[in-house]
Order: sequence, then C-alpha cells, then structure tokens
Amino acid sequence: MNPLSDAWRDRPTHRRVWALAAPMILSNVSVPLVTLVDSAVIGHLPHAHQLGAVAVGGSLYTLLLGVLGFLRMGTTGFAAQAAGRNDGGALRRILGQGLLLAMGLALLLGLLAVPLTPVAMGLMNASPELDGLARQFFHIRLFGLPAALASYALIGWLLGTQNARGPLAILLTTNLVNIALVLLFVLGLGWGVAGAAQASVIAEWSGALLGLWLARGALGRFPGVPDWRRLRRWASWAPLLMVNRDIFIRSLALQGVFFLVTVQGARLGDATVAANALLLNGLMITSYALDGLAHAVEALCGHAIGSGDRRTLRRSLVVACGWSLLASLAFVLFFGSAGHLFIALQSDIPEVRAVADQYLPYLAVLPLIGMWSYLLDGLFIGATRAREMRNAMLLACAVSLPLGWLLQPLGNHGLWLALLCFMLLRGLILALYAWRLTRRNAWVGVPST
Repeated sequence: MNPLSDAWRDRPTHRRVWALAAPMILSNVSVPLVTLVDSAVIGHLPHAHQLGAVAVGGSLYTLLLGVLGFLRMGTTGFAAQAAGRNDGGALRRILGQGLLLAMGLALLLGLLAVPLTPVAMGLMNASPELDGLARQFFHIRLFGLPAALASYALIGWLLGTQNARGPLAILLTTNLVNIALVLLFVLGLGWGVAGAAQASVIAEWSGALLGLWLARGALGRFPGVPDWRRLRRWASWAPLLMVNRDIFIRSLALQGVFFLVTVQGARLGDATVAANALLLNGLMITSYALDGLAHAVEALCGHAIGSGDRRTLRRSLVVACGWSLLASLAFVLFFGSAGHLFIALQSDIPEVRAVADQYLPYLAVLPLIGMWSYLLDGLFIGATRAREMRNAMLLACAVSLPLGWLLQPLGNHGLWLALLCFMLLRGLILALYAWRLTRRNAWVGVPST
C-alpha cells in the first residue's frame, strides 16, 4: 500500500491529531476573536482614526510579541522531546528556562519600546489624531507584556507535554476576560481606545496566573528532579538559545513584513489602514485556526522524534496535512461567499467598508496559500530545526520586499500582491527543505537539551 494512503487510513493517528488540534483550534480562534471584538467595538465609534489607532497601536504590540514567539515555539519542541524520553527533570528545567527568558526579555523590551515609539510612528506619516491615540494604546498595552510572554512559555511547555487542555484554558480565560472588559470599558464606561488597551492588560495577567497554576499540576505526570545547577552553565542554555535565536530572526522578519503592510497602508490613508486591518483580521482567524493543526504536528512529531518513531512521525504529518487542506478550502469558500458580511460585522464606517470590500478577493485566496507554511512550521518546530525555518523566511523576504517596492504604483493592490507572493514563497521553500531532510532520513536523531 502507498505509504501516504496507509498513513491517512490510520484511525488512531486521526484521533491523536484531533485530541490535540481541537482544543488548540478553539483556543487559537479565541485570539483573533478578541481583535475582532476590538475592531467591532471601536469600529462603531464615529471616526475612522479611532479604528486606525487600534490597528496601528495593536500592530506595534503584536510586533513585540511576534518576534518573541520563540518563547512558545522553542519551548514546545524541547518539551515534546523530553516528554518522549519521559524525562521529568528536563521538563522542569525547560519550563524554568522559558519563564526566566520571558521575564528578562519583557523587562528589556519594555525599557526600549517607549523611546522607540516615536521612530515607529514617524514611519507611518499618520494623521495627528491617529498618531496620538495609537501611542496611548501601545503604551498601555506594554504593562501586559511580562504576562503575555510568560503565557507563551507556559502554553508551549504544556503543549509539548501533549496537554492541549491547559493552553485552551489559558487562552480562553485570557480572551473571554478581554472581550468582557472591552465591552464594559468602551461601551459601558466610555473609555474609548484607552479602555480597550486596559482590558487587554488585565486579561493577559489573568491568563498568566492561571497558566502557572496549571503547569504546577501538570508536573505530577512526569516525576523527576531537575539539576538546577545546570542553569549556571552555558552548555545547558546553548541548544535552547540557538534554536530561539533562529526562531527570533524568523519571527522578526515575519512581523516586519506585517508591520510594513501597516506602515504602507497608513501612508495610503486612514480608511485604507483601517480596511486592511479588517482584512488582516480574516487572515488572523485563518492562521490561528490552522495553527491548531500545526500545534498538533509540533507535539506529535516532536514526541515521535524524541522516541525515535519514524512511522508515527510520517502518519502524524500526513493526517494533519490532509485536514489542513480541507480546512483551508472551507475558509476560501467562506471569505469568497460571505466576506462582505465579515467586513460589515466589524465596522459600519462606509468609507472603510467600501475599501475593504474592494480587496476581499486577496483575503479569499490567502488560506489556501498560507496553510503550507503553517503546517511545515509545526514540523520544523517539533524537530527543533529552527535554522531551516529562519532561512526560508529570509529567502521569502528577500524576494517579496523588492517586489513590494516595485508594485508601489499599484497602491493597495500592489501591497496585497506582494503579501500573497511572500506567503507562497514561505510554503514552497519550507517544502523544499522538508523534502531534502526526508530524502536524507534526517528527521530522527536531532540533538536536544
């Protein structure tokens, strides 16, 4: 029987994939749901610059969080491999390292972000009204940065132990608290853009505290005593930091691309940057939902690599790929047929809705183009092969950024065409790397901490 067909017919693998993917999809979708609620609430205030301010201030904060996504991704891969070896001591050390990195980086970036805000805002040439509100929103959000980064490490560690309910509880708590407080602070108390930011800060701290409590309970499944003295030696940190370094570079490039989309949109006017934000909310929903399957790949493939099980590695990847393809086609159908309703739910500002409707076809094709990079990222994260992820991202940027510059005369159409090219190249280059590693039988045997 064909190995791919054999893998797809394995029912236990389907159950294992969905046991991890379903909770992660639910929890992941709650993340862009918060942004949708923010957009819907602020988008029904009277002025486009208010919605634009949340989009711009939110993009600055997302840039910080996005470039530090390695705190989740690196922790997941190493934790999954340690769980595959049933090494409770290593699991405790990995969790401690992740939390220490989260606190140190939150302090460093918090100190750097405030003086660098005028530089970032100066790139956008935004209106004075939008500029002032965006800075206010961003500066308030910084108070939640330590909690957000700690949650990254906690979610990654719990997922690596194949505990999908923990991340679900953390993200649902964070995002449901956020939604409730946004409605209260903005609509109930009339605090406007600042109220939306304050709601997010309180919600992030709620999620982090819950995550610490859940991690303590999860440690009971993996008995062991960590050698904390190893944290004093570089050799204990080197594998994690080298993987995190490459994921950091990869994430910095990715967030830089989306930040440039916001910058260029702001230069095209308040209505355009607001409309692009509504469309990118659709991309966020797609990516976070499909990332649920990618997270299952991270945990299952990392566990298979840690235990040296090549068959489980192949089956997990094939099953997750099949479901990712079906889900991406469903998103294409949704945005192609109901995209106008999706825009209308987020804003009732006529000029913003008119601009967003014009560019809906780009959003409709993005899920099918982007799903390959999401899924393959999960494979490389589980294998702790961050170098290939970094190189694929940099190569995609090297081609797409000059293309975006050449397409500037096309205005917002050129911006979206460059983004589509970037997403397509990411998937193709990662697929080429995966094919080469498979040919060399190089997935199993990756060094770990």
